[in-house]
Amino acid sequence: MGDTAVLSPTLLREHPLPEPTGGKDARGGVLVLGGARGTPGAVLLAGLAALRVGAGRLSLAVAESVAGPLAVAVPEAGVLGLPERPDGAVAGPGDGVLDAELARADVVVVGPGLDAPAGTLALLRAVLAHAPATTPLVLDAFALGVLRDASDVREAVRGRAVLTPNSTEAAYLLGSSDAAPDEGHDDGDEPVAARLADAYGTVVVCAGVVAEPGGRRWRSSTGHSGLGTSGSGDVLAGAVAGLLARGADPAQAACFGVEAHGLAGDRLAAAVGPLGYLARELLDELPRVLVELRSR
Repeated sequence: MGDTAVLSPTLLREHPLPEPTGGKDARGGVLVLGGARGTPGAVLLAGLAALRVGAGRLSLAVAESVAGPLAVAVPEAGVLGLPERPDGAVAGPGDGVLDAELARADVVVVGPGLDAPAGTLALLRAVLAHAPATTPLVLDAFALGVLRDASDVREAVRGRAVLTPNSTEAAYLLGSSDAAPDEGHDDGDEPVAARLADAYGTVVVCAGVVAEPGGRRWRSSTGHSGLGTSGSGDVLAGAVAGLLARGADPAQAACFGVEAHGLAGDRLAAAVGPLGYLARELLDELPRVLVELRSR
C-alpha cells in the first residue's frame, strides 16, 4: 500500500471538479432509496445534500405512507411511494414502481433511513436489475448491513459503488470487531477503509479516510467531533452522490465530499459551538465550501 495523502484545498484544486454547463440534466440526476415510515428525514438530508453540491435533478423513494409529506418538505424533488410493512419498514421496490427512475438516474443512493434486511436487499437487487450497469451507486446505512452476506450483490457492485460506512458498520463489513467505534480509521498500519476497499472492490469512505481498491488513499484534515451527530452520515452520502452526478469519478467525488463535509462541520463548530450543531445545518455550508475548494 502507498502512503496516505492528506486532503487539502491545494491538493483538491489540482484535480478540479467537472463544471458541466447547460440545464439541470447536464448536472445529472440522483435517486435516493430509503426512508421507512419513521425515518424519511434521512432521505431528505441525503437528497438535499446532492442538490447542494450541484446535482441537477433529484428523485426520492420512501415508504408510501410518508411520500406525500416528504414531497411537500422537498418541493425540488419528485417523490415515489414504496410498499411498506405494517410496522412502516420498506418492503421492497414494488411492481415496476422504480423502473423508469432507475433507468434515467445518473447515480443511485441506497440505504438512508432503511431498517429491514429483506426490504433493503430487495431494493438493492432491483437497482442492479434495472439501472444501467454504468450507473454509479452510493451504499450507506442499512444497505451496508445486508451487503456482507449477499454474495450476488457484493459481486455486482464491485467497481461501481462508493461505500460510506461508519466505524461500527465497517467492523461488521469486515466480519470482525477490529475497528472500534472511535478508531475506525486505523487498524495497525493499514486503514480500515483500505481493507474494505480491497475486500469489496469499491471506493470506501470511513472515518475521514478515502480508499480505492489496491492503491491510493487519502485522509481528511478537517472535521470536528461535532460531525458525529444524527443525520451527518446521510449528508455525506448525498454529497458524494451529487458530485458523482455532476461527473466526478468515484474517488474524486469521495475526496471532495469528505473534505466539504468536514469543512462545513468546522464552520459550524466555530459559529455554533464544537457540539450541538445539526446535520441539516451542514447543507447550507456545502455550496460555500465548494466555492472555496475550487478558488485559487
